[in-house]
Amino acid sequence: MIISGNNPGHVQQAADALSAGELLGLPTETVYGLAADASNESAVAKIFKAKGRPSNHPLIVHVASVDEVKKFASEVPDFAHKLMTEFWPGPLTLILPRRAEMAAVAAGGQNSVGLRCPSHPIALEVLKACAEKGVWGVAAPSANLFGRVSPTTAAHVQSEFGQDLLILDGGECDVGIESTIVDCTRGVPVLLRPGQISRIQIEQACDLKLVSPDALSSDAPRASGTLESHYAPSAQVRLMSQAEWQKALTALGPHTQNLALWSVDKPSQELLGAGLFWRLMPTSASQAAHELFGALRDFDARGVRTIWIETPPDTPEWEAVRDRLHRAAA
Repeated sequence: MIISGNNPGHVQQAADALSAGELLGLPTETVYGLAADASNESAVAKIFKAKGRPSNHPLIVHVASVDEVKKFASEVPDFAHKLMTEFWPGPLTLILPRRAEMAAVAAGGQNSVGLRCPSHPIALEVLKACAEKGVWGVAAPSANLFGRVSPTTAAHVQSEFGQDLLILDGGECDVGIESTIVDCTRGVPVLLRPGQISRIQIEQACDLKLVSPDALSSDAPRASGTLESHYAPSAQVRLMSQAEWQKALTALGPHTQNLALWSVDKPSQELLGAGLFWRLMPTSASQAAHELFGALRDFDARGVRTIWIETPPDTPEWEAVRDRLHRAAA
């Protein structure tokens, strides 16, 4: 059931559901989450079951403010404090050492925990209402079946889980892709997943160079959305240069069947046959990120079997979009 997040009574209803151990479709600025009380092991287990997600894949815990971090983290390095000050509330997740007694199931059994304070006003209202009830954090992975395309509207969530799930409608997500994840457990900031907040912004905020996980001898903590294959629609995704898709379309000619194309340039009119569905790819990286998951879901809804996507530029601002597309095509 979808309820309006603009109704204060519905926000309270959502907080009541979470404190009672139920699941909730929760809007954030990145994507919609499938939320549960992070400290309620049976409630968190419902997330893993509903998504079909392995229980050793950790979930991100969402908190109302920096004040709740100490409930879950045993230690917060100085550079992590700087990142919270600069980017919270916002689309940044920090992996921190976990207090042994807190959120073990949500953390996938690890001794670390991913924490984020979202900037979506409705998400913050729910989290504040939860904190008043003693629910200090809400585990909320993307509200989709494991490995599939993340949802950016309440309708997307309902299409995944049906009418029985309570979903708080907060409108279309502003960012459209998941948060940047930085590991703060190994003495230096380590980028585990790119997002809207860029490498340069992170390095400037904490006065340290970001390190690649491969550059360190110790194993990185497991983190959400870092599997080789992820964010995948039902259709097969193929990344192609402009020259490649133009040549391939010309070769197919009028025999194009069940094919979608997301590209900066429109195919010639003679190539736009009945079996090809074309959608314009934005030239802005932030706008492409905003539209990405919606485009993949739209193509799936049209029943296409193959999706050709023009490979984005190999520039820093496109890193997060490239990451999601490579995982969708893996």
